[in-house]
Amino acid sequence: MKRSLLTFALLAVLPFAASAADGISYNYVEGGYAKTNTDAGDADGWGVNGSVAIHPNFSLFGSFSNQEIDDSNGVDFDQWRVGVGYNHQISPGADLITRVAYEKFDAGQGLDFDGYSAEVGVRGSMLPNLEGFATAGYEDFEQADGEFYGKLGAQVKFNPNWGLAGDVKFVDGDTQWFVGPRVTW
Repeated sequence: MKRSLLTFALLAVLPFAASAADGISYNYVEGGYAKTNTDAGDADGWGVNGSVAIHPNFSLFGSFSNQEIDDSNGVDFDQWRVGVGYNHQISPGADLITRVAYEKFDAGQGLDFDGYSAEVGVRGSMLPNLEGFATAGYEDFEQADGEFYGKLGAQVKFNPNWGLAGDVKFVDGDTQWFVGPRVTW
């Protein structure tokens, strides 16, 4: 009777077992240097990104950056996004990921736009101390045409909790990138 009950309990929780690929965590905080290169001018500053798993397949994420426009005498802008992500293991070392987010761009003086984004891609462990991701997405802000983008990123892991993360986003001739330390739990 006890074995039957134990077997039934294990089978009941099996659908809720973690399905993230080996070596991939959706619980992290990172901060560092952010830069934007555009045809109209460049900007740089700092950024913070984070994610927390709320279920084996779902996570909440957010990011914030503040960048000063080069040669502008202190004109800066803030960008932030919050959203929900879904991950599904497609191999022992890789996840299919999808994300949707609310986005905000605020440069002050009436330059304040709300928008959304959606992306799909793959995230995986390439080596025991190296993981990476590639996504394709679409973003749309009010008062601007929607645009498709591509994003690539990687993390070099120094140990299970600390690493150096970076990513680059290509959208309509512009390039946005980030690099900084990441703490994972």
